[in-house]
Amino acid sequence: MNYDAPGILDGKSILITGGTGSFGQRFVQTALENHKPKRLAIYSRDELKQYEMQQKFDPKEHRCLRYFLGDVRDLDRLKMALRGIDTVIHAAALKQVPAAEYNPTECIHTNVLGAENLVMACITEGVERLVALSTDKAVNPINLYGASKLASDKIFTAANQLSGEGGTVFCCVRYGNVVGSRGSVVPLYQRMIAEGITELPVTDTRMTRFWITLDKGVEFVLSCLQMMRGGEVFIPKIPSMKITDLAEALSPGAKYKIIGIRPGEKLHEVMITEDDARNTVEFPDRYVIEPNPVAWTGHVLRDGATPVEDGFRYASDNNTEWLDAEGLHDFVAGTQKN
Repeated sequence: MNYDAPGILDGKSILITGGTGSFGQRFVQTALENHKPKRLAIYSRDELKQYEMQQKFDPKEHRCLRYFLGDVRDLDRLKMALRGIDTVIHAAALKQVPAAEYNPTECIHTNVLGAENLVMACITEGVERLVALSTDKAVNPINLYGASKLASDKIFTAANQLSGEGGTVFCCVRYGNVVGSRGSVVPLYQRMIAEGITELPVTDTRMTRFWITLDKGVEFVLSCLQMMRGGEVFIPKIPSMKITDLAEALSPGAKYKIIGIRPGEKLHEVMITEDDARNTVEFPDRYVIEPNPVAWTGHVLRDGATPVEDGFRYASDNNTEWLDAEGLHDFVAGTQKN
């Protein structure tokens, strides 16, 4: 899986919301190492994380970097931060499922109303393109976090009708669990193993999940930035793994304790439903859910695209690509190289 988008950020002014998170920091690192951005603005509400990023990425060495304290809930602040910006990567969100269930209005204000604010600010300030990060939990959601991200996805894909011809172009990128990101089960297991715990918690022996590395997530977003025409949801072809196989790969021979599925958690994750399949095309490395109806975008079938079969479903339990222990260790090693 190699997503090549050379020069896509060269000479561009880019702003990344939630830029101090796991994805944001890896995106910044990739942009600085492999591209030549004119300006790279990190927009987030945590001054401590921004300070820590400035220690990691020396502003004197990387003069294109800018740091904006702000919240996506604040429309005026967004407009100010977006002045002169060409490209936006939207990674800001409240992502913890239990926290969202307990604080529903906070989740809605950030994930849904924040998306609306960002759309309005981008259109007002003449931003060229925006890629919004989605999640597999937005598909047939059973928790508030997933429902809020589904609403967010709909806001961004529909925004192309608001921006009009020559206005901001919006799309979404949807993928599964990120190995090594904050909140991932992988660092949790690694920490427990390091502490000498020999019995790892497993929610359900049947559970499966999609997996991707931070690097591949960033590369995929950049390739979608190059490929987007407006209104799409891009989904990479990535491997699945059973949670029991993951535990065994990290600690061979270790026992595990069944703790049960948590509220708002699915047995398997889905990234394309049978209903979405009617608007989905396939490429060798990804699926693309085209906007419905396609007519208002003027889209025609892309070169190399093949419509998926009727009733197609892309889920972590019916995937054709699976991670083994060696593959998982390669994934983990990749997250620890930087």
